[in-house]
Amino acid sequence: MSVLGNIIWFVFGGLLASIGWVIAGLVLCITVIGIPFGIQCFKIAGLVLFPFGKEVNVGNFGAGSLLMNIVWIIFLGWELALSHFFIGLIFCITIVGIPFGLQHFKFARLSFLPFGAKIS
Repeated sequence: MSVLGNIIWFVFGGLLASIGWVIAGLVLCITVIGIPFGIQCFKIAGLVLFPFGKEVNVGNFGAGSLLMNIVWIIFLGWELALSHFFIGLIFCITIVGIPFGLQHFKFARLSFLPFGAKIS
């Protein structure tokens, strides 16, 4: 299922979404302060490209990651998490869309707390 899901995801929007995250990461990397946030955008872009078969483990962060997550949540994270959550709910309306909705729930979790999260 993960190979077929990744192919369908890639063709119907995964590539465009990943390009969007990469562009956001490049814009954030223009300044020295934005580099850590840009790196997190690149991490999310890699997951958005092929999300099926990957797991996100959130919560393995120290004091620095906690501080960066707080800044991320204030300026960017809560909007991204809510958007992925509502897109996931819309996909879960149909039986065919449930696997794609579950991927958006995964993105919501990662986009809320990206610092210290592990993608395996």
